[in-house]
Amino acid sequence: MKNGAYGFESALHIYPFETVGLDTGLLDWNNYNLWISAYGQLAIDSIYFAEDIFGGQFCIKIDGVYSFDPETGRSEKLATCLDDWCNYILDDYNYFTGYSLAHAWQKKHGMIPVGYRLIPRVPFVMGGEFSIDNLVMEKSEEAMKIRASIALQIKDLKDGDAVELKYL
Repeated sequence: MKNGAYGFESALHIYPFETVGLDTGLLDWNNYNLWISAYGQLAIDSIYFAEDIFGGQFCIKIDGVYSFDPETGRSEKLATCLDDWCNYILDDYNYFTGYSLAHAWQKKHGMIPVGYRLIPRVPFVMGGEFSIDNLVMEKSEEAMKIRASIALQIKDLKDGDAVELKYL
């Protein structure tokens, strides 16, 4: 997709190939120094082509299409090809894009500008609620860097381990 797209009331953002105005393109978004480096080894070997309303990334790896959780730095295989990924998105767009929260947030606060995503005040991985009261708008690359700090701090913890987050 040369020009990119926003779908489901901006809950899904497919990056344009090249940056157009404020809409960061695929080439720039995948620049290691923009945000990927903040994750250390957790975010390499992927081509990031889309994001959900929370900045959760969709990426292509050698063996398929994955989701990348910005709070944990974990990738999960969703499909073997883009056609299958599209079907997953269409079959359950609310789950995969965060559509209902994007809709509710925009109804209360107005449209989300190009280049911004909604991130939780209390991280979801730390029990933060999936509610509009827990969401704040943040520039996409800054949102990724903020959550990279969280991912690096918790990557070796087991479920239930105590953690004191430090925002770097």
